[in-house]
Amino acid sequence: MTALSKNVLSKNALPQNVSPMNAQIEALTDTDPLRDSALYFNRELGQLDFNFRVLAQAQDPQVPLLERLRYLCISCTNLDEFFEIRAGTMRHAQDLGLAAGPDGLSPATVLARIHDRAAELVQAQYECWNQVLRPALGEAGVRVLARDAWTDPQTQWLRQYFQDEIMPVLSPLGLDPAHPFPKILNKSLNIVVVLKGKDAFGREGHLAIVRAPRSLPRIIQIPEEVSGGKHDFVFLSAVLSAFVDELFPGMQVKGAYQFRVTRNSELLVDEEEVDNIALALRDELVGRGYLRAVRLEIAEQCPDDIVRPLLENFDLTENAVYRINGPVNLNRVIQVYDLVQRPELKFPLFQQRVLPGVESMFDKIADGDVLLHHPFDAFTPVLEVIRQAAEDPNVLAIKQTLYRTGKDSSIVEHLVQAARNGKDVTVVVELRARFDEEANLGLADRLQEAGVQVVYGVVGYKTHAKMLLIVRREGRKLRRYVHLGTGNYHSGTARGYTDFGLITADPDIGNDVHLIFQQLSGLAPLIKLKRLLQSPFTLHAGVLKRIDRETRHAKAGKPARIIAKMNALNEPQVIRALYQASQAGVQIDLIVRGACTLRPGVAGISDNIRVRSIVGRFLEHHRVYWFANDGAPDLFCSSADWLERNLLRRVETGFPVLDPDLAARVFDEALVNYLADNVNAWQLDSDGDYKRVVPEENAAPHSAQARLLAKICG
Repeated sequence: MTALSKNVLSKNALPQNVSPMNAQIEALTDTDPLRDSALYFNRELGQLDFNFRVLAQAQDPQVPLLERLRYLCISCTNLDEFFEIRAGTMRHAQDLGLAAGPDGLSPATVLARIHDRAAELVQAQYECWNQVLRPALGEAGVRVLARDAWTDPQTQWLRQYFQDEIMPVLSPLGLDPAHPFPKILNKSLNIVVVLKGKDAFGREGHLAIVRAPRSLPRIIQIPEEVSGGKHDFVFLSAVLSAFVDELFPGMQVKGAYQFRVTRNSELLVDEEEVDNIALALRDELVGRGYLRAVRLEIAEQCPDDIVRPLLENFDLTENAVYRINGPVNLNRVIQVYDLVQRPELKFPLFQQRVLPGVESMFDKIADGDVLLHHPFDAFTPVLEVIRQAAEDPNVLAIKQTLYRTGKDSSIVEHLVQAARNGKDVTVVVELRARFDEEANLGLADRLQEAGVQVVYGVVGYKTHAKMLLIVRREGRKLRRYVHLGTGNYHSGTARGYTDFGLITADPDIGNDVHLIFQQLSGLAPLIKLKRLLQSPFTLHAGVLKRIDRETRHAKAGKPARIIAKMNALNEPQVIRALYQASQAGVQIDLIVRGACTLRPGVAGISDNIRVRSIVGRFLEHHRVYWFANDGAPDLFCSSADWLERNLLRRVETGFPVLDPDLAARVFDEALVNYLADNVNAWQLDSDGDYKRVVPEENAAPHSAQARLLAKICG
């Protein structure tokens, strides 16, 4: 075992006064040197850094202009969710005094570094908006007008709009002993107003709060006949600030400053202590928008003597305030993307591949497995097999897991119809799907009213597996048809996320899925599966077993390789197993879209491990694990990332692709293809930095997603 080489400490794993470039790590004396905190990046900081890679798409002049705007908004929305969940969880961990993770960083340290790094991201976002995208959009005839650029006709129209459409729904609140600081809803738009003078009751003006109801549009389009431009917009926040004085007649407005507070949105329901998780979640949802604050965004020019009481009110530290040069809800400009129909400013449309002329999905599946690669392949075969199952008199039962479905899901309609047609329909609805809890509660109610048997999975374990089981009578026998996927049963995400779906009538896979549904809906004991790997029982152990097998092959002098694609990686045992495999000589390529806490490229430890991230037109979402296995490869698609939660605290599946031709497709399309990408790829180095991959001299550009569009969609 060699000592760790220099330069392996990350910028997110060091004290502020230590340079990662000059860091030296002494020979380790721990009984298990692979547990040393220097070998692990921090997950939260890794997830935060992913948004810099998203923002790079907004900064790329090769990307169509409105798509660049969309990427900017995605980076802003991602940052909101990061504070709501990851930063909120870290603050909760700090309050509880929880120990440091594998990276050795305490929750307090992580929080401090989150704020430092997030401040850099916010500055980059607003520079991109103010200096690059807003001017470029203006030149292209899509103007998002700043307040100081309004013409007299625009100002007159906006004032009338304010009086007619906005002012009637506003309820300004003066702050005094009779009117304490109001509750501020998570991510709501607010204006703090500084007043001078006396009101009708003789009260001296000081501060007031104007809250913008969610019913008001955050982006307002000015009519072309008024503005002179076909695509002229203003932010609601600018209109509120411009005409807020009309809410306080007889008083002088000395200043008006927009602000927004982000709150922890992670619902903490002690499932062991409640009698009914659905009722408990309904109660929790009522107060979700008013949980503990984690971030304050406020106008850049707001005086310190206004900011300080806001920080005190929200119980926030100085580093949790972000002074904003622009609208505090910049992500709302995404509405411009939807309102402007300019095809030349967006990605070209593409036609998803569909299964040709299939009259009976059951006949098609009986002839051979069907592999779908979304979004290049249409999601319609999945919808069609459920629709046909609902109508087919030979279908006796349908069982399905639902994590996210989207609004007005046709899947739900088919399941309701199946129940009305006398089928035995069982649906496992995961109520704790983050930010979809309310929708899933309503979904569960609707299904139950239609006679569907609804279960909520297993206490303490989210059901994240994507499974559909159809039981059909064929002659004297019953046959099982199964769909397994890496993504949700959501038609919208199937058009924007890369995922695999497998539809099969393989009897072993069908029996495995049947056993898992029995386990989820009843109190079944441990089950033995023949083909599938399942969290929290065999998936984690199965991954470790296969990594160890590659390690043994390498030690025996045989070729050994692992290629795996996923969204995130942080499970310490898996990482240690990968380090051991690398030390044995196994060649390991990891394609990890988001946070990766494994440190690649450390001499003697992980110098045979390469980590890359792909950020392109579609959100990379499929999980594929491939193990060379001395010439008899093992390939699994899965609903699970290599995260602690997915492998140990959720119900997940990993499923093999048994048809050799289809397995070869998965290997080529999702692994080899993505390892060749030199357009949308980023390489993670041992210091924790991601560097954009560029084509080598004389090498042709290769975009994995563009290749799939050309190959599958034509």
